[in-house]
Amino acid sequence: MSMRAFDFAAAAAPPAGGGEMSQIVFGTIAAVVLTAAMFALVFAHRSGRTDLLRRAGRLAERQTGLPGWCSVPLTILSTTLIVAVFGMYWDIATHIDSGRDPGPFANASHYFILAGLFGIFAAGLVAVFMPETRPSRSAVRVPAGWHAPLGGVLILVCAVASLSAFPLDDLWHRIFGQDVTLFGPTHLVLFGGASLSVVGGLVLLTEGLRERGVREHGGSDHGAGTRRLLMAGFAGAFLIGLSTFQGEFDYAVPQFKLVLHPVLLMVAASVALVTARVYVGKGGALAAALFFILIRGALALLVSPAFGHTTLHFPLYVVEAAVVELVALRVDPRRTLRFGMWAGVAVGTIGLAAEWAWSYVGWTIEWPSNLFPEAAICGFVAAVAGAVLGALVGHGLRPDRDPRLPTRLAPAAIAGVALIAVLAYAVPVGDGSSVRASVGLTEVKGPPNREVNVTARLQPPDAADDARWFVTTAWQGQEGRSVVDPMEEIGPGVWRSTKPLPVYGSWKASLRLHKGNAIQGMPVYFPADPAIPAKAIPAEQRFERTFVRDKQLLQREQKAGVSPALTTIAYAAVLLVAALLLAALTAGLVRLARSRSEPSGRFARERDRVAGRAALTTESR
Repeated sequence: MSMRAFDFAAAAAPPAGGGEMSQIVFGTIAAVVLTAAMFALVFAHRSGRTDLLRRAGRLAERQTGLPGWCSVPLTILSTTLIVAVFGMYWDIATHIDSGRDPGPFANASHYFILAGLFGIFAAGLVAVFMPETRPSRSAVRVPAGWHAPLGGVLILVCAVASLSAFPLDDLWHRIFGQDVTLFGPTHLVLFGGASLSVVGGLVLLTEGLRERGVREHGGSDHGAGTRRLLMAGFAGAFLIGLSTFQGEFDYAVPQFKLVLHPVLLMVAASVALVTARVYVGKGGALAAALFFILIRGALALLVSPAFGHTTLHFPLYVVEAAVVELVALRVDPRRTLRFGMWAGVAVGTIGLAAEWAWSYVGWTIEWPSNLFPEAAICGFVAAVAGAVLGALVGHGLRPDRDPRLPTRLAPAAIAGVALIAVLAYAVPVGDGSSVRASVGLTEVKGPPNREVNVTARLQPPDAADDARWFVTTAWQGQEGRSVVDPMEEIGPGVWRSTKPLPVYGSWKASLRLHKGNAIQGMPVYFPADPAIPAKAIPAEQRFERTFVRDKQLLQREQKAGVSPALTTIAYAAVLLVAALLLAALTAGLVRLARSRSEPSGRFARERDRVAGRAALTTESR
C-alpha cells in the first residue's frame, strides 16, 4: 500500500465535523492506558520497586557528564521532538493534498504526532519524578514533598497543553466544522505547545550544566563535546520550533496577508539565533542555523519527493546567523540589551534583505517589490524586538551566568508589546472591494482527468494591479501535489494562467487575489460535498463569477450560523490556554535567571572533593 493510500485508507466521503465516536472512545482508552503506564513507572521508581531509571541515569551520566535526571529526559525529548515535527509536516501536506481526515486514526501522520506528544509528556514526567534529592537551585517544590527540576515542570506543562489540543480540536470541529488550515486555534495550541517544550529542554539542560559545576560551556572535562553539542542542538531545535508558525507559507497556501510571512520569519530568526549566540557562545548562531537546515532539509525530502506530497519550503537563516556572529565580534554578548538591539538591527536589515532575495528562489509565492516598505518596517521592528527577547532569554539560560546581574523585565515587556503590536497589524484581513471576472477555460487535457488553462478578464481592469499575489491554486485532489502558480497579465485587465489547472474529481481550484489588506478568491471548480452539504461548482467553458473573501473557499467546511457568543467563548478558552502556557514559560525563565548558578547536591560535593585534592597536591609540592 502506498503512503498516499495509507493516508486515507478509509473513505471517499470523510465527515466534516468531529471524528467517529468509536475512534474517540478507542483513542481515549489508549491515552488513559499509556498515561497510567508512564505514571506506574515513575511511581515505581520513587518507591524503589524498579531501578530502571537509575540504571538509565548512570549510563547517560557516563556519556554526557550530566546528572541522570537531566540527561535521560533530554534524550527522550530530543528523540520525540523529531518524531512529532515529522508527523506535523507530513500531516499538513496530507491535508493540503488530500483534504480532511476520515477520522483521527485514519491518517498515518497522526500516529507520529501522538507518539511525539506522549514522548514529550514522558520526558517531562521522568524529569519531574527522577531526582531523589533537590536537583538544582531553581528546582520547584512539589506537593509530594520533593523538588522537581524547573525544566521538567515546563516540559510537562507544554506537553499537557499540546495534548489537550487533541480533544479540543475534535470538539472545535463538532461546533464549527472542519477547518483544514494550519492556523486553526486548536492547531496553534497543539504544535505551539510541542514547539515551546524546547524552552523547557533548554532550562533543564542549563540546570544540569549548573549542577555539574560546568563553566565556560563545558570546559575540557569528560563529556564536554557532548554537552556543547546538546546546547547547539537544542538552540537549533528552538529555531525549528519557532519556524513552525510559518507552515502555511511553507506550503504556499496562506490564509493571511503576505506581510505576515517576513514578520514571522524575523521573529524566529532574531529570537532563536540571538538566544543561540548568547547561550552557546562563539559559533552558536551558525550552529543553530545549520542544525535547522539539516532537520528541515531531511523533512522536506521525506515529505515531498519520498512521500509524493506538496513541496515543503523553508528559509535558510544563514545570513541572519552570520550577521549575529559578526555583531558579537564588536559588541560583547554579555552586554545583553546592547547586543540584542544591534543584532536585531543587523537581522532586520541585512537578514531581511537576504530572505527577500531567497523568496525569488526558495518560495512559491515571492515577495514583490510593492511589499516594500511595509514588510521592511514590520520586519525590522519584529527583528529588533525579537533579538532583545532572545538576548535576555540566552543570558538567563547561560550556565555560567553571574547571579549578581539583575534580571531586567522592563525591556522584555517593551519588546513583547512591540511584537504584539506588529502581529496585531499584520494578521487582520479585510474584505476588499467588489471584483468580478469573466473567465474562459482552454482544454489542455480532456475528461475524466480534465486540465485547463484559465484566462480571466477582471472588472475593474486594475483589480490585480500592484497585487501581493494573483495565483491559480488547486489542492486536495488526492492524486497529486497542490498547484500554485502566478497569473500573468497579457493585456489591460486580462490575465492568463501559466500552468494547467486540474478541474475534476475532488480537486478544489480557484483564483486567489491578495491586494492591499484584502485576500479574495473566486472558485473555478469545486466538487459537491454532501457532508457539509455543498453543491458542486462546475468548471464551465465560459462563466462570470464574483470574488469572495478567500476564507470562504479555503475553509469551505466551516459551519454557518454558529452563535457569536459561543464563538467568543471558544476563542477565549483557546486564548486562555495559550496565555497560561506563555505565562508559565516566562515565569520559569525568570526563576531560572534569578536562581543562583552555584551547583548543589552530589555533583557539587564531587567538585569540591576534586578541588580539595588538587589543593592538597599543590601544597605538598
